[in-house]
Amino acid sequence: MDTDERRGTAAPPAAGASTDTAAGAGIPRQLWVEEPAIRRRMPDPVRTAAVRAVLIMSLTIIQALVAFLCTLAGSWLAFPMVLGGVASTVVATWSVLDVWVTRQVWNQRNGVVSVPSSTARRMRRERRTARRGARARARGEARIRRRGEGRLSRA
Repeated sequence: MDTDERRGTAAPPAAGASTDTAAGAGIPRQLWVEEPAIRRRMPDPVRTAAVRAVLIMSLTIIQALVAFLCTLAGSWLAFPMVLGGVASTVVATWSVLDVWVTRQVWNQRNGVVSVPSSTARRMRRERRTARRGARARARGEARIRRRGEGRLSRA
């Protein structure tokens, strides 16, 4: 059963038609279909720090497993491996904190893209429009007063 058939998007094969040409009517099926990403891609510095953290964490887990097996086997290597495991745990914690700090720094420097526009932007726009309107009214009132100066009456 194809993925298209499971999703219910493919047409059922016609009588006497092969299953390869039934869905595409002579067009070969694509092996790779691009789907839109659910989340945006991480910025490069954050992704680099995250990859580094994952590698360090995986090495720490492997080292902890080797230390555990050396301990069970009663090997002389158990004690140095446990000390190394403690040190690598500290380094792994530091690398995870590095991902968090790098992300915060990137957001501070480049700003957070908010989609849809945030409420604060809309409120600033409304305040700006109100201020422009107040200034325009004040200019209009000043113009009316200036036009009437120097006369006793308009008649």
